[in-house]
Amino acid sequence: MSESGTLLADVLQVLLLQTHNTRTVVLSTALLGMASGLVGSFLLLRKRSLMGDALSHASLPGIAIAFLLMVKLGGNGKFLPGLLAGGTLTGLLGVGWVMAIRKKSKIKDDTAMGIVLSVFYGLGVAMLQMVSSVPEASAAGLESFILGKTASMVTQDLVLIAGVASLTILFSLLLLKEFTLLCFDETFMHSLGWPVQRVDTILLILVTAVTVIGLQAVGLILIIAFLITPAAAARFWTNTLSHMLLLAALIGALSGWLGSSISALYPNLPAGALIVLVAAGVFLFSMFFGGARGVLRRGWLHIRLRRRVGRQHLLRAVFELLEARGEALAGWPPNEPVKLEELLAKRSWSHGRLKQLLRQARREDHIERAPGSWVQLSESGFAEAARHTRNHRLWEMYLITHADVATQHVDRDADLVEHVLGVELVRKLEQKLTEEGVALNLPASPHLISKTVEPAS
Repeated sequence: MSESGTLLADVLQVLLLQTHNTRTVVLSTALLGMASGLVGSFLLLRKRSLMGDALSHASLPGIAIAFLLMVKLGGNGKFLPGLLAGGTLTGLLGVGWVMAIRKKSKIKDDTAMGIVLSVFYGLGVAMLQMVSSVPEASAAGLESFILGKTASMVTQDLVLIAGVASLTILFSLLLLKEFTLLCFDETFMHSLGWPVQRVDTILLILVTAVTVIGLQAVGLILIIAFLITPAAAARFWTNTLSHMLLLAALIGALSGWLGSSISALYPNLPAGALIVLVAAGVFLFSMFFGGARGVLRRGWLHIRLRRRVGRQHLLRAVFELLEARGEALAGWPPNEPVKLEELLAKRSWSHGRLKQLLRQARREDHIERAPGSWVQLSESGFAEAARHTRNHRLWEMYLITHADVATQHVDRDADLVEHVLGVELVRKLEQKLTEEGVALNLPASPHLISKTVEPAS
């Protein structure tokens, strides 16, 4: 068989999970990724991304202590459930220390987690060194919990991971409402009478469970990436929590499946590192192409907003210049050409920026072609200019009346809100001003009105 045919056969063997070892590793890491993505989403929204890192490092002393105890009791020191139980206990102890430091002092979460992480990790490394010197026991292989050893996973590991992951997903779904309140508005949750501390503790227990069972797969150093990266990638695609949880679980499962599959094809590459690299690749793709918060989408929205703001400023500037030619303070001025020099004096535009705005306005049929250095609004452009001018002055009047904004500053403040607030808010503003007896056809400029009001004697 040719080399390409052999490679294709190996790929199909891995993808179809034909061997027992591949089936065990791929299913274990996929289930772990699903649970990690789901629970990690709550951690991300709680702004506790380092908590998983603190938990994983805090579990290392527990693994060493559990090994010593099992050896002293005459058992097998490498009994996996016993090691994970020890890691769970010290992991929970580390979480308790973080919460106690945060509650009893003015130290913030990230500082408390950094302290616990470094102290427990240092203690764990020292205890592993002590374990390795115990004469009656062989501690070889315990260091695999630091970087992970996915290829050594057996059916017992798959059953354990599947059980813990299933329980974690089940409790996350059952407590979805409580976790949502906890993540988005802890104060409101407390005001409703919910036990905030208890719900927070349950969430951290779930994080601990996922972290501890993930030590065998990706290790305590890389487990934080498995917890946070899928959730962070999902955040770029949606603003809905349920969709984010689903996407994070799928990205976590996909990362585990692809990473362990690539490791099966290239045995010299560690599966834990490949899983994290796949998750990082998905994250980078999501960061640029995400439909809700991706860089390209946000950049495009920024360009569209800049164009819309520039168009509105141009049309309003022309309309106000036309108004300034008439004697009335309000009404519909005649649609006449205006000079480019007048527009440049009206706004702080450069010649290049003004020409760019004029080209855009011509493409949108808001500006007619005029001879020389003159500019004239089209019929649709004149109506659009009147609408933008009206909305701008409504905001000016509202800010002067209800926000105590000085007349000389209100133009700038109205500019900050009129371009980003939608039609619905404009309608509410119209209703508010109508109730106060303000004429809404085309209000006069408050700057001109202020000039005509005689000062009180």
